[in-house]
Order: sequence, then structure tokens, then C-alpha cells
Amino acid sequence: MFTGLIEGVGTLAARESRGGDARLTIGVGSLPFAGVQLGESIAVNGVCLTVVAFDTHSFEADASNETLALTTLGELPTGRALNLERAMLPTDRLGGHLVSGHVDGVGRVLRVVEDARAQRWRFGAAQELLRYVATKGSICVDGVSLTVNAVDDAGFEVALVPHTVAHTAFATTAVGDAVNLEVDLVARYVERLLQARPG
Repeated sequence: MFTGLIEGVGTLAARESRGGDARLTIGVGSLPFAGVQLGESIAVNGVCLTVVAFDTHSFEADASNETLALTTLGELPTGRALNLERAMLPTDRLGGHLVSGHVDGVGRVLRVVEDARAQRWRFGAAQELLRYVATKGSICVDGVSLTVNAVDDAGFEVALVPHTVAHTAFATTAVGDAVNLEVDLVARYVERLLQARPG
């Protein structure tokens, strides 16, 4: 599990085709990396990946066909900035919201508007995802826990404060770019429970 509070910005150093899927090499950049272990989970732009090899400057992770098809990781160019977060510890503060690292779909940046010192970002998303998005609820965009300011049938809007822009890959994200979306876990479980009710 993750919190959606980005710990560092790294880069996609390489993507190597391996038997139909891919091995990714991620430069850790500003991510605190001391004590990393084989098999631990790291969220890369919101996608939970397993460390299969590492050195002091990078780690490698395998991406399945499912991951490559349902997230942006199969299309991002090498050198692209990436949001990184190591899995949370039981003693960590939950400053964002509970994030699983299981991406629900891909959205797109539609608009960025300056709003005093903050920025208002609008994202387009499929309606099957937007039904889980609620005003003042939480959503994870490229691994970042954000509060929804507005939502309609075509997309949703969030506000990014200067700290978020400066300390995440949003600093290099542009209008038209694809982003990974994970809706709030609570919304998914509520829906499933309602579906399972008798009658």
C-alpha cells in the first residue's frame, strides 16, 4: 500500500522487451533509496512494481502485458520524469489516502490554468471511471494523492499547490499527456457491497 505522497522524482532510464513484456530500469533520482530490498514494492507513476534488481542509482522491475496495456508505462519515452513512492510502513503517517498501486485506467491532461500561486488541472477520463469520482473525494493521478474540486461527465478538476508542482513529475507534465488514474478504494468496495446485496 501507498499514500500518494511522492517521495522522489526519478526517470525512465530504459525499457527492454523481454518475451512479449518488458523490463523497466528506473533511475531513482531524488527518491530516498537507503535500505532498498529485492522484492519490495515501489509505486512508479502510481503503478505498483516489484524491485527485481538494483544498484545505488536505479532499480529494475518487470512490467506484465496487463500493466503495459492498462497504464502509461508501455508508451512513455525514456528520460521521462516519474513520480516514485516506496511502500508505506505500518508506522507511517497516512498523509494522503490509501493507494493500492493498481491503476484503474488512463486519463489525459485537458487544461492547466494558473490560479493565484496554485494551478487548476483538468483531466479527461472514461465514464466508467468517473462514476467513482466525487467532489472533495480523493483520486490518485500518476501516483499523487489529490482532492477532487469538480467532476462532470467528461472529466474532473484538481488544484495543485506550488509544492506539489515543484516536487513531482507534474513540473514536466503537459496538456495532452496521458496519466495513470486510480480511483478511491472505498468507492469500489461500496459498489461491490451494494451489488452483492440480495434483491
